[in-house]
Amino acid sequence: MISLIVRRILQLVLLLVGISFIVFMSMHFSPGDPASIIGGPTATESDIEAIRDDLGLNDPVLVQYGNYMAGVVQGDLGFSYQSKQSVSEAIITRFPNTLNLAIASMIIAVVIGVTAGIISALKQNSWLDISSTTVALAGISIPNFWLGTVLILIFAVNLQWLPVGGLSAPFWTIEGVKQLILPAITLGTGSAAMIARMSRSTMLEVIRADFVRTARAKGVKEKSVVWVHALRNAMIPVITVIGLNFGFLLGGTIITEQVFAINGVGRLMIEAIAARDFPMVQGSVLLVATLFVLVNLIVDIIYAFIDPRISYD
Repeated sequence: MISLIVRRILQLVLLLVGISFIVFMSMHFSPGDPASIIGGPTATESDIEAIRDDLGLNDPVLVQYGNYMAGVVQGDLGFSYQSKQSVSEAIITRFPNTLNLAIASMIIAVVIGVTAGIISALKQNSWLDISSTTVALAGISIPNFWLGTVLILIFAVNLQWLPVGGLSAPFWTIEGVKQLILPAITLGTGSAAMIARMSRSTMLEVIRADFVRTARAKGVKEKSVVWVHALRNAMIPVITVIGLNFGFLLGGTIITEQVFAINGVGRLMIEAIAARDFPMVQGSVLLVATLFVLVNLIVDIIYAFIDPRISYD
């Protein structure tokens, strides 16, 4: 297990270096000049050139990347071109909103997805199975921006049960929970559908296995057969989907944060891309990539606790 963690950490470092290089080059070679955006429409050529010198944009691209990575190694992600704020401070300020939204979405996805998948497997070809399969297909197909808009129209505008948007109150308060409900449902619907389909297929496979038939033959209660014998084995591939989806949720909050006006990392990234704010974009992408790899490492570790047959030695 220790060797696995060490290998994954080394892979994490190499992966982040590769991602940082790709993002850095993509931003610098894409159309648009951040110096022109900062200078505004009234800036002269000499003003823009002075801004480029001040930001170091006139240096060779590889020199700029080397300087940037030297700062990253020291924990310095640079400063925003637009606000002059530290990138680290900006991300730390907004990351709690993104994390709370991703966790709430994942809870909804797991509860709905696993429950629907198990019921569908146990009631195969019944109306419950057909209904849950249809809803799961719809959940994967519906775009987040459309679903979020519809939920706002129904529950915030017409019924006025929940707030339209924003995420200002602490998540442990009643107001904070109300603010999280609609964006969490919007973001978690697609993941719930994927988890439901995976849970159904794995449960169908496991409940037909020999060890399940043996447990039933020995007189084990049906609840124990389902929740102890079958579910534990069926959850191994489901955990893979849950882990991957949580990583995607952390990096996929961009549209949902825009729809519900949530000041998270996703919205920060959109604003930075529009403003050609290189340091802010690179810092946000590095954060999302780091979290995604760490989540997958945690999933691999959980495997060993759920199924002792799995060994990484």
